[in-house]
Amino acid sequence: MGKKNGLMSYKGVLNDIVSFERFITLRDNHNLETPEHLPSLIKSVYEEGNSCLASQCFNAAGAMYRLAFDLATKDLLPDGDTPNARTRRSLGLRAEWLFANSLLPKELTGLADCIRQDGNDGAHDGTLEQVDAENLHEFTFELFRRLYTEPERLRLAEERRLARRGGDTG
Repeated sequence: MGKKNGLMSYKGVLNDIVSFERFITLRDNHNLETPEHLPSLIKSVYEEGNSCLASQCFNAAGAMYRLAFDLATKDLLPDGDTPNARTRRSLGLRAEWLFANSLLPKELTGLADCIRQDGNDGAHDGTLEQVDAENLHEFTFELFRRLYTEPERLRLAEERRLARRGGDTG
């Protein structure tokens, strides 16, 4: 006779030894990546977008990727009165100002426009299809990789280099 399975041979109520957290759904069966080194709120929103995409809720995914971009651009604004309140409020105006002032890399303009416009379509019109949501995932991933992952990886590499040299910067 083979080994007994502990759960199968347990004589009590399974609720006494296991806890139910939630149902397993499509959202658990995805391989969508999240860029490294995102601020926690942006990471949470981005991952919610991934869950929506995996659950085939394309409009919701688009809205979440747009929200993540919206949050990221707010973080890039300088303190003070510049830009004005209207520009600070509007994602389109804010992104335009950030590009014009070199706070967002100009080569990301096309990605940013896609995220903002398609995200708006998902949030306001409900017209996103799978391909649109997948594009938003990919574009937001690349934008965040550039904004957060690459700078932090370079900073960590420099930190390791300095540690190997014993703190010598020369």
